[in-house]
Amino acid sequence: MTQTTRPEPGRPAQIRDGETAEQHAAFEARIARGEKIEAGDWMPAEYRRQLIRMISQHAHSEVVGMLPEGEWISRAPSLKRKTLLMAKVQDVAGHGQYLYHAAEPLGATREVMLAALLSRRAKYSSIFNYPTHTWADVGMIGWLVDGAAIKNQTMLAGCSYGPYSRAMVRICSEETFHHKQGKEMIVLYAQGTPEQRAMAQEALNRWWWPSLMMLGPHDADSPNSGVLAKWGVKLKSNDAVRQEYLDEHVPELLEAGLTIPDPDLFRGEDGHWHHGPIDWTEFWAVIKGEQGLGETRLGARQAAHDEGAWVREAMQAYADRERRPAQAAD
Repeated sequence: MTQTTRPEPGRPAQIRDGETAEQHAAFEARIARGEKIEAGDWMPAEYRRQLIRMISQHAHSEVVGMLPEGEWISRAPSLKRKTLLMAKVQDVAGHGQYLYHAAEPLGATREVMLAALLSRRAKYSSIFNYPTHTWADVGMIGWLVDGAAIKNQTMLAGCSYGPYSRAMVRICSEETFHHKQGKEMIVLYAQGTPEQRAMAQEALNRWWWPSLMMLGPHDADSPNSGVLAKWGVKLKSNDAVRQEYLDEHVPELLEAGLTIPDPDLFRGEDGHWHHGPIDWTEFWAVIKGEQGLGETRLGARQAAHDEGAWVREAMQAYADRERRPAQAAD
């Protein structure tokens, strides 16, 4: 992974050794013109570092994000629901692959990124450390969690780094289906038997606040947002994306007959919905592993990595064998 050095005293923090203010100005002019930055283009070392951090974290979130719903494949209530869930989990695995591919040309190898995840040095979205207690949790993940992800990823589809932007376009098209599928499930249960309605409401009670927290800390508490906005990676703030999420999902949940577990929720004169105080202590506790299933999730990823070693070894042996005739011909 690319290493960077501290800037000289008096030099702006984003300008590293070997870089010039003129290079930065030309780079930022490209972004201002709406040009996409490609992996082979010149870019500030800090831009590269931030992209590797952000994209690898996003990729990790996809491969860990398979687990809460994947647990329910064998317990799905019907063949239709089972096949839909299997297809979704496969989609999510593919999203992780797209994203690892987008980060690799920046100098981060797949092995290094996965090692950082498994050694607990890299982060992923902490919402996937919450348990899925009932089948309705699968639907609520689709409606709320995927809904929040779409809001963020639609914004990232316009980001300045070309490979990340293009990956987001494909991922968003698939996530939109996942979102509709989850909403359809919950609306069906909300209109069903008393037991089904109770199951849907309990799932909403569990996932409402984590879905709001998933969109990131308030802008004042987000240390990377400033530079990411400056370089066109983040086009909207965390709070702006959270507001879009509220304005879409609150009316839909209420229309479904569900009760949002926020006594302070209200619609202002500005037409926007406003939530009550978020318990950020829970957010940070889950990130730090003090709450939730972080160790369980990473244990499952470690087991899958270890069990797949023979596949990687076989693929490497095949590649080496195919390479030898080509080298002999040269």
